[in-house]
Amino acid sequence: MASIFSASIDLSLIDKSKITEKNGKKYYNIQITLKDEADQYGQILSITENQTQDERTNKVAKKYLGNGKLVFDSNANNSTSKPVVQAQSTVVEADTLPF
Repeated sequence: MASIFSASIDLSLIDKSKITEKNGKKYYNIQITLKDEADQYGQILSITENQTQDERTNKVAKKYLGNGKLVFDSNANNSTSKPVVQAQSTVVEADTLPF
């Protein structure tokens, strides 16, 4: 039940005034949107800058920072998103079963 995504952010787009500091550490809040289907490049998530309440109220366009794609999904049944692991199987003859 695990998924791994690989993503990148264009650091030149970060609004440095939105970097906050708490307990000596710096934070920059982002929003990650997971799409239902991948685009033509296999990208399935987008990363945008978090908006303030005022920006949301005034319907300011979201600032797009980057994107990413799924690289592993433990629930997937196809070989493109899940590494193939071949298991050894043991054949048990019907005569040797205890029931």
